[in-house]
Amino acid sequence: MLDPKISQVWLVGGGVASLAAAVFLIRDAGVPGPNIHILEELPIAGGALDGAVSPAQRGFVTRGGRMLEEEAYQCLWNLLETIPSLDDPKVSVRAETLAFNERVKTEAHARLIAAGAKILDAAEYGFDTRDRVELMRLLALPERVIGARRIDDFFSEHFFATNFWQMWRTTFAFQNWHSAIELKRYFLRFVQEFSRIHTLSGVRRTKYNQYDSLVRPIQNWLKEREVDVRFGTRVTDVDFDQSDPGARRATRIHVQVDGSAGTIDLGPHDVAMMTIGSITADATYAGDDTVPELIRERRDGGWSLWETLAAKATDFGRPNTFFGNVDENKWESFTLTMHGDALLKRIVEFSNNEPGTGALMTFVDSGWLMSIVVPYQPHFADMPRDQFTLWGYGLFIDAPGDFVKTPMAKCTGKEILTELIHQLGFEDMLDDVLATTDVTTVMMPYASALFSRRVPEDRPLVLPAGAANFAFLGQFTELPEDVVFTVEYSVHGAMHAVYGLYGVALDIPPIYHGLSDPKVGLKALESAFR
Repeated sequence: MLDPKISQVWLVGGGVASLAAAVFLIRDAGVPGPNIHILEELPIAGGALDGAVSPAQRGFVTRGGRMLEEEAYQCLWNLLETIPSLDDPKVSVRAETLAFNERVKTEAHARLIAAGAKILDAAEYGFDTRDRVELMRLLALPERVIGARRIDDFFSEHFFATNFWQMWRTTFAFQNWHSAIELKRYFLRFVQEFSRIHTLSGVRRTKYNQYDSLVRPIQNWLKEREVDVRFGTRVTDVDFDQSDPGARRATRIHVQVDGSAGTIDLGPHDVAMMTIGSITADATYAGDDTVPELIRERRDGGWSLWETLAAKATDFGRPNTFFGNVDENKWESFTLTMHGDALLKRIVEFSNNEPGTGALMTFVDSGWLMSIVVPYQPHFADMPRDQFTLWGYGLFIDAPGDFVKTPMAKCTGKEILTELIHQLGFEDMLDDVLATTDVTTVMMPYASALFSRRVPEDRPLVLPAGAANFAFLGQFTELPEDVVFTVEYSVHGAMHAVYGLYGVALDIPPIYHGLSDPKVGLKALESAFR
């Protein structure tokens, strides 16, 4: 058994999985803070949970958004109840977030918008009998039977035209060709959202963007406990001794710092936890008058460590399953920084939602299948009082726009803004908006790679069989029944890794099964007949 008091723990990657693992190591396993080392190649922690000043344009940028959920995210809430808020250290981040959501309640009134800026009655889900039968069939099939099949292998064309599918797919970023297994998991994990997907009233948001509201408070807690964070450190390889299948060990970590190679030897009580894969690898930025580059050749090395490790054992996963088809997994997001509140007020008037209460607005007839989110303002802790922001994305970025006759992937920031203003029907203010708004766009080749069609062997377990001192972290590990593309998944995996390696005698919060609650099941059934 590992002795936590003398363990040196090396966490590869500075995303939320490693940050959560560091908290659990200190709080639950008893590892001293100075014995924990986070190795991060970038100059900033947080991984995909970002929010920052734009690197490409005046203003701010969020590459994507993560919705929280009160019932399903038990591991995340467990983590956050330990972390003090930066605004009020007497209050935990969990308490701060739940109090914020009591004050700023989500109840979307413009979830779906048709051509001509017509707000649809999204409460009409549009299922027919065949849709219901197909849905029940998918839910009933075991994952081993579903295998690597696509979502559109299980549903007819009518299902994909329903209001329900337009809302579900844009809430979670599903494409018709994505994994049917992942869709089934989402249906089961979020069955409580079936009856309220048209209002998104079950969604919980953070006070600011998730970097300011989640990452920075966790970093501050770790800093107070003297955790060693090493930026500018790239891990290129890890050596293993697998001579004893029942006690496989990581023995050495290979790193590069400032272009120089080095190694870290692991002692008998030392541990390596490695984040594998990246949905933000090779992300590129552009501004008002430029177009973001689509990188296909894995230029920044975000996948290279997993590729190297996967060659060492058959149960270390198959990264090519996830990075091998950029065109099926890419999407583009955009962030508006508005200098003045004219556009914001107009959107509030149109949608009947104050900022932070409307969640997602989707233009269902848009060639790009464009969606936007207007967050509570200010969305950044240091945002000037006369600036405002919103975030959006497109799923069909190779299709031409309806007003800007160019594929989204080929558009400048101002062209995307022009398309948005036309979709909203605000043509009368187009010139003023263009003159007072900065746009940052982000191209992400692997944004939805998590939903790639797969078989169970494609993702390694958090703790592979016989792992004595190592674990895998992040969104590309396998946690049965849980759903990727959530903050909960990263935190859940981190808890499994720490508790499993150190024998922590605490219960991991169980996965929420909404169907075990008759009221939730009844509401979901009723919603299928709207």
